[in-house]
Amino acid sequence: MVHTLTDYIFLSRVQFALTTMFHIIWPVLTIGLSVFILLAELAWVRTGRTHWYQQARFWSRFFLLAFALGVISGIPLEFQFGTNWSGFSAATGHFLGQILSVEAMSGFLLESIFLYLMVAGWSRLSPRLHLFTTAMVTLGAVLSAFWIMVANSWMQTPRGGHMENGVFAVTDRVRAVLNPDLLVSFPHMLLACLTATAFILGGVAAWHLLRARHTAFYLRVFKIAVAAGLLLALLQAGTGDLSGQSVARHQPAKLAATEAFWNTNGPGQGAAWSIFAWPDAQNERNAVEFRIPYVLSLLATHDPFGRVVGLKDIPRDERPPIVLIFYSFRIMVFTGTLMILAGLLGAWAWRKGRLTPERAGAQRRLLTFFVWLAPFSMVSVWTGWIMREVGRQPWILHGMLRTADTASPLTARAVGLSLSMFLVAAVALTWLFIAFSRRLLKEGPGRDTPPDRCEIGRRP
Repeated sequence: MVHTLTDYIFLSRVQFALTTMFHIIWPVLTIGLSVFILLAELAWVRTGRTHWYQQARFWSRFFLLAFALGVISGIPLEFQFGTNWSGFSAATGHFLGQILSVEAMSGFLLESIFLYLMVAGWSRLSPRLHLFTTAMVTLGAVLSAFWIMVANSWMQTPRGGHMENGVFAVTDRVRAVLNPDLLVSFPHMLLACLTATAFILGGVAAWHLLRARHTAFYLRVFKIAVAAGLLLALLQAGTGDLSGQSVARHQPAKLAATEAFWNTNGPGQGAAWSIFAWPDAQNERNAVEFRIPYVLSLLATHDPFGRVVGLKDIPRDERPPIVLIFYSFRIMVFTGTLMILAGLLGAWAWRKGRLTPERAGAQRRLLTFFVWLAPFSMVSVWTGWIMREVGRQPWILHGMLRTADTASPLTARAVGLSLSMFLVAAVALTWLFIAFSRRLLKEGPGRDTPPDRCEIGRRP
């Protein structure tokens, strides 16, 4: 089917995709920043060192900004389940509605209540009580991510019920919540939030170090980004491997499309992995490809001769779009590899004594690498979600409910209008975020001093 601007289902999918890609920026930042702020504040409470207080206080302003934009951008995303995908809401709303309600009443509410105390309580609460509020904000952010991943992973590997008269009948809520995909996707997503935030902070710090601004403050941020970014990126690769095996077991069509793999390998024949290919879906082949023998079997099954289902063994009407997810996956892997490389280079420079206040500014290539890598850390998150969501197609509830069958009966003009309005709003919100961020960065961290009554330890 050729998608055009007159296809309201296609436009609804584009609108949901763009809304999701814009929204996901802010939860990624709030989760990552909340953990960073919590650790910095914990270090301040334990040691009494002012620079840790300045770190926590300074970055909490960016957290508040990202949280506000996350709330604003999440509203149209949630509304679309009713306005654009009413069939999906009717079929699954009694279960997904409960999951989203739990997310709102546990994660979001917890985060919102304690966020007010965290923002307003720097000089009003004791340091340890304020640390508790920050911990609750972090817990709320992580809980929200958990329940959102419960909903999405259930769409990937639905368990705990069956379709009955066009409605998903729940028979086992525990199995539905703890579905197979959740066990690998939640750790993978949580690490993605932390990794992306680490490299964004590293990029911001590198930019200031290149200009010799607040060197002591940003050098500490940069070192944390190097150490945490390297560790997190390596862990992310490990959970990615587990995720790939889960996809091979539960969503073979997604795996085959992600790898542009057409023919199921026979016994004793390992499946080759295509580093590069140009899939030709019409003729069921790759017009161009560069393959490495046995690697796909190793990646998917940890066996060089493991069986991998090819696209030819999957009905045409159940195959996801191949080119988009093939290249999305490779962009994700490429950016992840760059992050590991950046972490290694940063660790090497640190070990050689080059990351000191006197010498850090001279590491221009390393710092420039981190500056350019900062936005690509978010690209890695985007492409991972593109592969995850587009790879599930044509199913909105894998194996049970097709996406096209759940779209609301709208006109292309109506969807196009709402899409245009969203794009204008997204551009405006992005401009506001950049403007406020520049103002905060220009003001710098110097104005943050701890309150006089510090009930904190004085350990070195």
